[in-house]
Amino acid sequence: MINKTFSLRKLTLISAAALATGGAAVAQAQETANLDVSTTVVASCTIGTTALAFGDYDPINPAALDGTGTVSVTCTQDAPVAITLGQGNNPGGTSTEAAPERQLIDSNTNLLTYSLFSDAERTTEWTNDATGNVATTGTGAAEDHTVFGRIDGAQSTAPAGAYTDIVVATVTF
Repeated sequence: MINKTFSLRKLTLISAAALATGGAAVAQAQETANLDVSTTVVASCTIGTTALAFGDYDPINPAALDGTGTVSVTCTQDAPVAITLGQGNNPGGTSTEAAPERQLIDSNTNLLTYSLFSDAERTTEWTNDATGNVATTGTGAAEDHTVFGRIDGAQSTAPAGAYTDIVVATVTF
């Protein structure tokens, strides 16, 4: 009999506690609503370069001097991309975006002509228009594009000194 009373008392206390704490939760109502979440992925690109340093040039040597640099782009996945190279700071007198006449210059305005290409054979000049750009599709990852440069040999009127130029690389997307 004691066991029955103890169990009944225990059951009564547990029931009272449940009503005191859980009774209010049962009486609560709920409503729901959907939260719409959205974004728009925009086409985006970044561009960087690694210098093209030809090294030492011998103006008497008939052989051309070749060198390479890099244009690196990171563009949104599947974005159509065009990479162009400008004429440089010292273009020749008949230079155009489609047919650049690039020239390195020293501190005394002496010039050395050079060309930039998008292929290792140096047959496709890299220009600043649609005819000679490098077309690609964005992957979302960095992509390196080699710039193949060439200074024509036997530019014997060039005096000794340091020659430089700056070419603007542009990515259009």
